[in-house]
Amino acid sequence: MADITDIKSILYTEKTLSLQEKGVVVVQTSPKMTKDSLREVFRVYFGVLPKKINSSNIQGKTKRFRGVAGKRDDLKKFFVTLPDGAALESLTV
Repeated sequence: MADITDIKSILYTEKTLSLQEKGVVVVQTSPKMTKDSLREVFRVYFGVLPKKINSSNIQGKTKRFRGVAGKRDDLKKFFVTLPDGAALESLTV
């Protein structure tokens, strides 16, 4: 079972903040995370059962730094739709 340490971050950009007003939270996780395990994490740690979850896999880019090739980490983004009237305590200001 996945736990809260698999969530790398909650994204705060101009686009994600406009989605948060509509009840959608964008979460960046490790690639091994699944929708079911993320649903369980939200239920256990945040006390909210998501209404809908969409996911997006992002492959890490290959970059060069001072002539040395390297690769950024792969990641997964989840778009978590919360039920009407529900909010995460960490997101409320």
